[in-house]
Amino acid sequence: MPTSTRRARERARTRERIIEAALHVLETEGVGALTIRRIATDVEYSAPVVYQHFANKDALVLELVAHGHRLMLTDFHQAMQEPDVDRRMTRVASEYVRFAGEHRHLYQVMNDPVVDADERRRVVQPAIDALQELITTWSAAHDVALADPDQACKILWGTLHGIASLGHLGNVGNDRARRLAEQALHAILLGWRTEATANEQSTKGQ
Repeated sequence: MPTSTRRARERARTRERIIEAALHVLETEGVGALTIRRIATDVEYSAPVVYQHFANKDALVLELVAHGHRLMLTDFHQAMQEPDVDRRMTRVASEYVRFAGEHRHLYQVMNDPVVDADERRRVVQPAIDALQELITTWSAAHDVALADPDQACKILWGTLHGIASLGHLGNVGNDRARRLAEQALHAILLGWRTEATANEQSTKGQ
């Protein structure tokens, strides 16, 4: 194996160890415990080694944000295997809230305004694209012409985010939040279908 290839693999493994250690600290202790020195200690490297991979804590947190959205997207793709498009939508809503409950600290960081907005938008875009594709499939299946698919996506995403946040409250909990998300999704989809039917009848009556 060429020396350059071996070094590249060793560098990649080191980076993975740093990310795994950072995730463990974040998930178990919260973002306040996440420091470069703490991670260096946990992986038994010197701080300068960690800095070779991440310029600062913000760069490390951004990588965790990207990792979190990749995990969420994997959950979305599994839910999208559901043949029935309505149940598919419901499963995605439920999985979103479940993820927020199971990865509480990671989810909070994923939505923390401290993270650069443009960078956060970049790493979340694949998940947004998946949701937009699902909405497009649903609207085609029910012959519902959405005036603004992007706005429809924001409505769903914002609704799920709000309910997921409620799930962190002790008097709500994640299980109840998942049921609320499913009910909210059903109400939104019913509203879109009802509006589409009313618009169609109005057009015919003109």
